[in-house]
Amino acid sequence: MNTTVEQENSKKERELIQMKRIALILLGAAVVLFVIANVYGINWMKALSEAAMVGGIADWFAVVALFRHPLGIPIPHTALIPGNKDKIGENLGDFVSNEFLTREKLEVKIEQFNVAIKASDWLMNEKNANLVANLIAENVIPSVLKTIDDAEVQNFVQAQFSDKLRKLNFAEWIALGLESLAKSEKQEELVTNVLKTLIVELQNNKHLIEEKVKNSTPFLSFGLADKKITEGVFNGLYDFLVEASHKDSAIRKRISEYLMQFIEELKESPEMQQKVNDLVFGFANKKEVQDYISGIWKEIKTAVANDLAQKEESVIKKSISNMIQGFGKGIQNDQLLMDKINNFVKNDMLSVLINNKKMIGDLIASTVKSWDTDEVSEKLELEIGKDLQYIRINGTLVGGLAGLLIYAVENVLHSFIL
Repeated sequence: MNTTVEQENSKKERELIQMKRIALILLGAAVVLFVIANVYGINWMKALSEAAMVGGIADWFAVVALFRHPLGIPIPHTALIPGNKDKIGENLGDFVSNEFLTREKLEVKIEQFNVAIKASDWLMNEKNANLVANLIAENVIPSVLKTIDDAEVQNFVQAQFSDKLRKLNFAEWIALGLESLAKSEKQEELVTNVLKTLIVELQNNKHLIEEKVKNSTPFLSFGLADKKITEGVFNGLYDFLVEASHKDSAIRKRISEYLMQFIEELKESPEMQQKVNDLVFGFANKKEVQDYISGIWKEIKTAVANDLAQKEESVIKKSISNMIQGFGKGIQNDQLLMDKINNFVKNDMLSVLINNKKMIGDLIASTVKSWDTDEVSEKLELEIGKDLQYIRINGTLVGGLAGLLIYAVENVLHSFIL
């Protein structure tokens, strides 16, 4: 922004110097014509050049006298702007507050401007949306992340997690899930698959049963009963599982009854519900779980920083830009919202502006008063000095033409008199 202002001021300064040079060259040309006219006795040229020099010098004096003392000489009624800086500031403040900040004038302009349309058009423009997104992504978000205390956020997350967890009845959730499962065909399928899996695992781990039996039988049996006991245990378990895997078996029915009883107990028994909830809370309070919860913030912060480092490829930045454009489009699609925005600007903001117009005028006056006198002259000359050089140029040209005209009228009158 500052670079743009400096470039603009540099351009204005070059243009001002160029116009001053043109005015000076024109005045110099009048001086040259005056010398030639006197050397060669050319009366009409002498009259033209004399009047041109007078006009050019007089207007140079008038223009310079606005900003400074001509040639540094403190001539009265020169350096008008620096000498009347405070008064100019007061008059400017009064003029703006009394002539511009009136409800009648501002209401007409606001209605013509249609703030909602202009704002939404601006937001819908991809370039503008990206500009705002860049500002947020490169300045706002990193600044916010730097100011946030990580420990406070982690404690807050842990406290919120524990608080929300204690408000939940996990036993009811589990009961609802199991009840839904029990009423569907999936329950039968699940029990069947579990039993089949147990049968396979029993067959694959028969040697483990044999080892357990061997370690449990008396030493004096010399292992004679181990094989029979192992076969008995294995066959008993195998037959039980096979029998249970049949859909119409009594074992299968008892499993279903146990499941329904467990569901009812979860739904109705406060003691069972408390046991389940305590089990979940106990798991949630384990250090590993708490560390994981605390690490969520760090992961989020790192992920955000890594994404923003992608610059134009940042997903966050693109999302913000799309959101801004979508918001702008949403304004135009909502006539009620547009009316609210325009009415807010017209009524509320306008009222604030009108009620504080004296303060605005005083602000303008105090700002101008605070400027250095040389700074005021430089600022104003930079803004209007280029156009004021036309006064010098016109003074030289018009003065020359006026001198020539006077010379012509004088000769006509002499011819009639003589």
